Amino acid sequence: MKYLLSLVFAFPFVSVPAQQTQKPVLHGKNWMAITGKPLAATAGAMIFQKGGNAVDAACAMLAATCTMWDVLSWGGETQALIYHPKTKKVIAINALGIAPTAATVEFFKSKGYNFPPEYGPLAATTPGTPGGLCYMLANYGTFSLEQVLSPAIQLAAGYPMEAQTANSIERNKSHIKEWPYSKKLFLTHAGENREAPEAGEIFIQKDLLQTLTKMVEAEKQALKKGKTRKEAIMAAYDRFYTGDIASELVRGCQEQGGLITMQDLAKWKPIEEEPLKINYKGIDVYKLQQWTQGPVLLQSLNILENFDLKSMGYNSAKYIHTIYQAMNLAFADRDFYYGDPYFLPEEPMKGLLSKEYSRQRAGLIQFDKNSTTIGPGDPYPFEQKTNPFVELLKKRGFEMDGSRQNFAPLHDVSNSSSMNEYQHRLWLGTTSVEAADKEGWVVSITPSGGWLPACIAGNTGIGLSQRMQSFVLDSMLNPFNTVAPGKRPRVTLTPTLALKEGKPFLSFAVQGGDTQDQNLLQFFLNIVEFDMNVQQATEAANINSNQLWLSLGGTNLAERRPKAGSILLNESTPKTVRNELIKMGYIVSFQERTSGPINAIYFDWKHGGFWGGSSNYGEDYGIGW
Repeated sequence: MKYLLSLVFAFPFVSVPAQQTQKPVLHGKNWMAITGKPLAATAGAMIFQKGGNAVDAACAMLAATCTMWDVLSWGGETQALIYHPKTKKVIAINALGIAPTAATVEFFKSKGYNFPPEYGPLAATTPGTPGGLCYMLANYGTFSLEQVLSPAIQLAAGYPMEAQTANSIERNKSHIKEWPYSKKLFLTHAGENREAPEAGEIFIQKDLLQTLTKMVEAEKQALKKGKTRKEAIMAAYDRFYTGDIASELVRGCQEQGGLITMQDLAKWKPIEEEPLKINYKGIDVYKLQQWTQGPVLLQSLNILENFDLKSMGYNSAKYIHTIYQAMNLAFADRDFYYGDPYFLPEEPMKGLLSKEYSRQRAGLIQFDKNSTTIGPGDPYPFEQKTNPFVELLKKRGFEMDGSRQNFAPLHDVSNSSSMNEYQHRLWLGTTSVEAADKEGWVVSITPSGGWLPACIAGNTGIGLSQRMQSFVLDSMLNPFNTVAPGKRPRVTLTPTLALKEGKPFLSFAVQGGDTQDQNLLQFFLNIVEFDMNVQQATEAANINSNQLWLSLGGTNLAERRPKAGSILLNESTPKTVRNELIKMGYIVSFQERTSGPINAIYFDWKHGGFWGGSSNYGEDYGIGW
């Protein structure tokens, strides 16, 4: 295997589709269910086998992954794209929580923070996943909440915990001990040398089991009163956000120093939106709006459309350089212009996604060296508007053509421990959920929040989100993403759907913090430009750029600053390619696997089936039929 892969990378013009994969392609005719844990994929398969559609199955997988702590919990956030086969449209679901009423810039600065904290109750936005799940199921599913939550309820009653999660608890036990309800739940061997569960130990979550059961009870009671299926599901929603579940969540959060109130929970609602899209060589690519980093992929594709990528050769030095530069241009815009569209100022998305603006940005790429000081551009003229932040950008040291900064970046890339911590924050994980059925429903979700070490909210079993850390406290960094009550932070979470000739072509998502759209961009190009199948594309060697502001982790500017010129390469990258990149000014590092845990579905209209891909990165798993 290693020898075969090395041949592919040693000769970039070799026919890439011949490469071997470590996991097989998944095939299905009726349905496909893929997510971050084998048991959670099984939950989706169970729903499909009982006659549910892709939305039903996706909701079951979402519930199962939250219950299994697959780098997320029930108190986190959900963002989804759904293809509706009857309307032939892509629907966007915004189920990201909001900042509590007391969460102001002044509050966090008074506590000595440069960014909202990484962990604990002050890091929590309001829970979004329970509401997002109920909304999707009520409006686009066919099953009851009881049916969809049945696998998760069984898991909450006790499941054998995987080594990955068990060891994460042990590593993070010092944080877990800070919060009494977390300590009670996670440290099943308190006082022993190893306090976390052992791999394979049956992990029981009595409080979460009770919470999920209460939601099902609310649905049943509503049905007995003659309510419709949809109304009954939303009765469960109401019990979570305004009833006794909400009361205990708020009590437990505030007891531990958190800010969430009953009013914060009651006023939050999931939002159904129009997705953003661009066309790349005849393929319509859909992403969520600018409250995510999703438009980065769209901007990158617009820039790359100006180059003949295929002729460069897969992962040649020129190809790597070109996509690195394109991503950096897009990320520079993300870091300054993206934020919650329901708050002023209005983000210039029309300009940012225009082909003309992207051609201007593409013209900044120098093919003899890495541009380490690239900054945000000015998309406002492409909306026939004047940029209101010209003076702020100049104060930051940016020229308005986005070509340079007037100061040298203060990045200490020589400190290896600093780089290791940066990489950890860059890759901070979540999970992804992909589902499709023969009726034409397609769902792509990247849920997250409430990852370990999580602060449990009282006796609910709910791990609170940590998404507040993605806000900034200084408008100099991003005037669109400063924290404010009721506002949503700009997140890294970014599912994707692509349509070709009006029909589903690809559904794909990945975990990994700021690297998500980097990996998804390269996955997409692997298929469209280099004719890989979906499994090959999930496993193929990618690169990661560190030349961006971190969205997660780090409590001061120095920890979040871009690492100018830093690039992660796959270990199999040939020496000739490495040397060329070093000559262009890159600071290189290497990993065995760089593709990220990508999950994806390819729609084979010629033969009438699905091809599923699930990366060889971790525990991600798929089942098809």
